Amino acid sequence: MTSPAAAAPSRRRIVLGALALLTVGSGLLVHATVDGPFGDAAGDALYAVLVYLLAAWLLPRSRMLRPAVVAVAICAGIELFQLTGFPRAWASVFPTSALLLGSGFDVRDIVVYTVAISAAAIIDAALARASARLSPGNAAGRPPEGERPA
Repeated sequence: MTSPAAAAPSRRRIVLGALALLTVGSGLLVHATVDGPFGDAAGDALYAVLVYLLAAWLLPRSRMLRPAVVAVAICAGIELFQLTGFPRAWASVFPTSALLLGSGFDVRDIVVYTVAISAAAIIDAALARASARLSPGNAAGRPPEGERPA
């Protein structure tokens, strides 16, 4: 039997995994149907949100800042890696790799990644706070701070 404290990261991982799958589907839909600068920015934002969700999945007990910093570092690192030319060469042989690694550096992408990850982290933190307020007690079985049992 698992304790409530152990169950919380498991539930969080299930939710984060489901959101990651939904984000992948949304990203593929945008990639297939939306052209131009808006489609490019939307795809970049969804990519960054996916990286945040995966970082949060790997760090389920962390506050929003750690997975956000990890996600920005990964996204920026991949964008900077495009300066080497390897992602473009690999995409010419295996086109699907461009969905993961991109193909050409654009500093605007780093801005979009940072904004999207910040938004995802803020929403994640707000949902965590709301969930904590709604839960009847903490892992020790005590009511949340400021509340007394009736």
